[in-house]
Parts: sequence; C-alpha cells; structure tokens
Amino acid sequence: MSTIHTSATLTPGKVELVTSWIGRQRWYAGHGHEPRLSRMRGFRLDDPAGEVGIETLVLRDDAAAAPTTYQVPLTYRGAPLAGAEAALVGTLEHSVLGTRWVYDAPHDPVYVQQLYAFMQNRVLAQASGESDTPEWHFTGYGSGDPAVSVSRSRVLSGEQSNTSVICDLLDRSGEPAAPAIVKVFRVLSAGDNPDIILQQALAQVGCRSVPASVGYVDGSWGEDANGAPLHGQLAFAQEFLAGTTDAWRVALTALATGADFADRAAALGATTAQVHTDLARALPTRLATPADQDRLRRSWQDRHTAAVTEVPALAAHEDAIRRVLDRGATGAWPTLQRVHGDYHLGQVLDVPGRGWVLLDFEGEPLRPLAERSQPDLALRDVAGMLRSFDYAAAAHLAAHPGADPEAAHAWALACRAAFLRGYGGVSSVAARFGDLLAALELDKALYEVVYEARHRPTWLGIPRSAIDRLTSEA
Repeated sequence: MSTIHTSATLTPGKVELVTSWIGRQRWYAGHGHEPRLSRMRGFRLDDPAGEVGIETLVLRDDAAAAPTTYQVPLTYRGAPLAGAEAALVGTLEHSVLGTRWVYDAPHDPVYVQQLYAFMQNRVLAQASGESDTPEWHFTGYGSGDPAVSVSRSRVLSGEQSNTSVICDLLDRSGEPAAPAIVKVFRVLSAGDNPDIILQQALAQVGCRSVPASVGYVDGSWGEDANGAPLHGQLAFAQEFLAGTTDAWRVALTALATGADFADRAAALGATTAQVHTDLARALPTRLATPADQDRLRRSWQDRHTAAVTEVPALAAHEDAIRRVLDRGATGAWPTLQRVHGDYHLGQVLDVPGRGWVLLDFEGEPLRPLAERSQPDLALRDVAGMLRSFDYAAAAHLAAHPGADPEAAHAWALACRAAFLRGYGGVSSVAARFGDLLAALELDKALYEVVYEARHRPTWLGIPRSAIDRLTSEA
C-alpha cells in the first residue's frame, strides 16, 4: 500500500495544476471559458512497485452556466516518463517527495495496468487522503478472465469525449491473450452509460454483432441539489477487434475501385435489424404516446426553423418540408425501444468471419444522458445510416475530383435500397412506417444543413440534395 503524507504541501496544488491544463484538451466542453474547477471526490490505485502515484480526480467545472463534471486520472512520478512528453500535465513540488512529474494517466502504462486489474476485481480503490483505507464509493466489475494482465498499452488519438486505450494482454501462463480496448469517460453524467448497458444486454441474449464486454468501473462522486447521489460509470473495457476496418472505409474503397457494395449494404441492413430486434428483447419497450409525437414534432419544427435561418434558400421547400414532417408525426408509430442513437458507417466494423459488428452505443454525445437512455424510434438509426451513404458518395467525389458525380449518386441510391431490403428481411418496421422514416431522414438532413453551413460550407450541397430528393418524393 502507498503511504499518504497527510501533512505534506503541494506547490501548485493538484486542482490548480489541472486548471492550467484542462482547457487545452479536446474533451473539455467549456472552450471559450476559463476553467473554474473544484474537487468532488476521487480515489487512488496502488502501484505494486510503490514507485508511481495513481489518483483519479472527479472535478466540477463552473465555468459555464451549467456545471460539467470531469474525470481526470493522474499519475505522479519522481522522474519524467520517457516518450510521454505530450501527456505531461505539469510538475509540482511535494514537500516530502520533492519534484513530481504529473501525467494524464491513460498515457501511463502503470495506470492502465492497475485500472484493468481494478475492473477485474483484483485490486480495490483506495482513499485519496488516507493510507490503507479502501474507497468504497468506487468499484470494479469484471466479466473477463481475472487472471489476464496488461502487457502493453497505447492511447487512440482523435477522440472528442472519451480517451480509449488499446491493451495487449497476457493470460495466466504469460501467453498473449485477445486484446481489449478501455474507454475512460472524461465527462461524467449521473446515470447508467448506454454503451455499457446496451452491449451487456445484447451479450446476454446471445447477440454476436457487438464486441464482448470485459469490465467497467462504477462510482458515486457526490450529491445533486436534492441530496440524491451522483452515480454512474467511469470506464469500460471490451474486446478489441484487431485487424478490422470500419464500414466507412470499406464503402470508400468499394467506390474507388468500382467494387459492388450492394450485397454488403444489404447484410448491414439485416445486421442492424437483428440488433434492433435483440435490443427489444433484452430491454424494456413502451408504446408511443401523443406526448411523444408532439415532443418530436416540436423538435422537428425547431430544426426546420434553424435550417431556414442558416440557408434562406430552403424557404422555397418550406411547404413540402412541413408536409413531410407532419405526416411523420401523425398516425400510428412503432413501439419505442433502446437504439444505437448515433448510427453511421463509422460506427460499424467489418470483422472477418463474423460480419458487421456495431460499436459505440453511447448515442449522440451532445444530448443529455437522461435523453440517450430512454426508449426511442429504431427508425432513427435507419435514417442515420441512409444519410451516411450519401456522405460516403460525397467524400469519394471530394477525394477524386475526376470521378463521375452521377455514378456516385447512383451508388448511394443503390446502397440505400439494398440496406432497406436487408433490414426488411428481418423487420417490417421500415416498410410499415415509411412516412415516419422519411420525416426522420429529412430532419437529419436539416440538422446537417445547420452543421455544414457553420463548419463546412463546401459540403452544404450534400444535405441540400437530400432535402430536394425527399421533398420531391413526397
């Protein structure tokens, strides 16, 4: 067990050090604001060698009107960690131990090893302020082989809201085991994380179209204004499917080489429908109410207004857009169920011998966790994938200036038809509720109009073409 020097002084303090660093991180949600951090709770993990301090801080940021809670795991070292210069948070002076180099812990192999052991119930969380004292507010839950250990780890780059670490593993005899990926959730929200809940539920009903779960960290980091505990998950581990390619890249390769993708699109539709069917078996469903329809109608109207404000030329379609949305919001609806929530070609892997495997069931990261955890329309996922085929065709044209636009457009239409055909072979929902699907796809295109107008004006033609097609079809 590590010894906590309770009377030691730190210069600067831990929260002060993190405050000067956190605003530059991709996952920091308060860009444009000066961070105002305060400590809520935390825990330590012991380094078996006794050399590296490992501590997770749960910090509240009051920089914006709505507070945000962050998880910041740190490691403290008595000398610089070779090759981890980009992960250095800073240095502090410890009145007993001297200079300490402080690192963003997912980049430190000692942290990753102990976090994995924590998720496999091999070690306990320790209190941050007392020696030899477990911190029972944080617990690891494992579903993998508890004897497996991490031999090497590397952080994936480019993620916005989480930090993902690929872990090479060894079994109890020291032989290589199947690798895992550990997700450290940076922004914490009270409630169960859909990525964990949905994948575990699918595994329990025998679904092979999602990665197998390995373990997770559960914890409580404070109380809300009403005294209710702020409780949720802080990290999650699942099998890492090495040597695979996501469906986005598979589709772009097919476009570039002229290979047929219709059969793969149909198989993707069938897999999607089967996952929806399994989710409806594994987790509660409910009938849609008039209040649900009214709530969705209002959100569509707001998106419509925002799109016309950004691109006034859309006013020429205003009546047709309203008719499509009104038809989708009225009449019978399918049963509401848990869904993927942020579904596109980049969320699917092509796994040899296994087919399509769906990833990242967290839903849209900017939506509140409470919303993402509610039953929704499975057709929202279908609409998202249909839009993704259009974007793949556009990305191909952008990368190949001499490519034939008509051929790319025809490719997208063929993929859409094949995907719906495959989906219809498993579930009749898309065919029975065509007006609702059209409205959901149009709403997605209106969202894209706002995004592209603000961030990528040269891509604005993609959603505008979809709006032309959907309104003319109506």
